Amino acid sequence: MLYRGMDRAQLDTAYNNLAAVPAHPKLFADWARRSARFRGWHHGYLNLAYGERPRERLDLFLAANPAAPTLAYIHGGYWQMPFQTKETYSTLAEGALSHGLNVAMVEYTLAPEARMDLIVDEVHQAIGWLHEHLGDYGADGERLYVAGHSAGGHLTAMAMPLSAVKGGIAISGVYDLEPIRLNCLNEKLGLNEAEARRNSPMRNFPPSAAPLIVACGTAELPELRRQSTGYAEAWAEHGLPGHLLAIDGADHFTILETLAQPDGALMQALLTLARG
Repeated sequence: MLYRGMDRAQLDTAYNNLAAVPAHPKLFADWARRSARFRGWHHGYLNLAYGERPRERLDLFLAANPAAPTLAYIHGGYWQMPFQTKETYSTLAEGALSHGLNVAMVEYTLAPEARMDLIVDEVHQAIGWLHEHLGDYGADGERLYVAGHSAGGHLTAMAMPLSAVKGGIAISGVYDLEPIRLNCLNEKLGLNEAEARRNSPMRNFPPSAAPLIVACGTAELPELRRQSTGYAEAWAEHGLPGHLLAIDGADHFTILETLAQPDGALMQALLTLARG
């Protein structure tokens, strides 16, 4: 047995979110349609470069009064799925904009072109760029919050030690990469034991950090729920501010609707963070 009594085939199944949600093609198509419509009427600053690589880009959507907090959102896709892009999730900005928050949708280089060290570094670069340049667009670089889903949840957790981050929401993330190293996802990631360890939030708690909400759906795969519950508990045990937020009935993908909806549970959690 490789990990927690599971062999390779069992680990593949335990982390296969696409198979666990058969309706995912319809959900992705709906998000893509809604996102295209959103970009059609809300003309943001698209493909702003925070680095030199082709995918080191972000889209910035400003609220009516841009002198407001900004949410940097990091998409998922297990760090490797090319159909998961910042454009797919533009619609998630609608909820935050309706409450007067700015939103930056962050892109990053995917595996196998990028190793995990580079992916994490790119997200740090994006946050640093926003902290430095939001003022150029009338926004407040001192009020920067981070949220991400799935792989983006992991990357959100990895960004929490940054002083520019004033709060975070890690959604349905993976916080210990060891089971990823041992399953089929590692064919593209190429994680070795040391790389998995240094990029696992569960194994690298900062001495201090802003508040972090660790969110997951009650209808997610057991391993995803365990990862979130265990990480939230360990975060608190290290004396760091934050808590677990379980979204009743949500699976790995429908949980995102509670961020897109102005009255959704994740949107309300973001507002609580942004209001201090």
